Amino acid sequence: MARWGSMARRSTVWRESTEIRRETVLAIEAMVIPVEAAHQKVAPGHQEIDLRHCGALEMADRLMTCRYPVKEVARRHGVHATFMPKPLNAENGSGMHIHMSLARVDGIMRHAKEITGVCAQWVNSFKRLVPGFEAPVYITWACRNRSNMIRIPMYQVGEEGATRIEFRAPDSACNPYLAFAVLLYAGPEGIDQSYPLPDPVEIDVYSLTDDERADLGIESLPGSLNEAIACMQRSALVRQALGDHIFAKFIENKQIEWDVYRSQVHDYEIKRYLVELRKAANWENACQGML
Repeated sequence: MARWGSMARRSTVWRESTEIRRETVLAIEAMVIPVEAAHQKVAPGHQEIDLRHCGALEMADRLMTCRYPVKEVARRHGVHATFMPKPLNAENGSGMHIHMSLARVDGIMRHAKEITGVCAQWVNSFKRLVPGFEAPVYITWACRNRSNMIRIPMYQVGEEGATRIEFRAPDSACNPYLAFAVLLYAGPEGIDQSYPLPDPVEIDVYSLTDDERADLGIESLPGSLNEAIACMQRSALVRQALGDHIFAKFIENKQIEWDVYRSQVHDYEIKRYLVELRKAANWENACQGML
């Protein structure tokens, strides 16, 4: 959530957002949705609220329901709450880390490229999935390393049954019903097909060179919505998970979104290719005038 106006005074934003977060948690719990934890994240006004685990369908219902109190409490405080994956340039984006008990790392690893278009389904989603902002870029897994796409959180001794996997690629604006559907198909596929499991990567993946990642067999997630939809189009697994009708309509809508996006002239291009070039031309003319 971000106050309309200057974001420079981070300490003030953090103090204000603490009260908003507290009220939001109370509002969510008043709707009989248990909250496991809530805390401030890295970016200004950036909040995390963790819901207590339950079945996939019930969790999707809870996630959609929670969006209302989050936005309403923020509105009452005169701020705007957004689930946009990357609302601020040069700041961390908003992920939706999914913790699963009934899943296989190898199945999700094998089908990661295919399911990314469902779990990160907007043009803006891929502004989040870039190096340097605690979001996954490469198809890797590990136990403690938070730069990986999949992490195996620690568990208490004697509670091995609580072991789960954390899939970190989805963002908070995705459709949870569709995201959970493809994950529930991809995970067990690792059991059915006996996929080999790559070695865990416990080092910082971003610090490796391209050649080093290639030597380790580390591949990248799609870098844009266009790439993600191209991978999804070829996926029999995603088609089976979503059904023919939703599969076809989802791809059709995403292709329209990409075509609209790529046909726009964005502010970056104006500043980079028009304003800066004009400044350079004026400077060159000024220099010539002094000769």
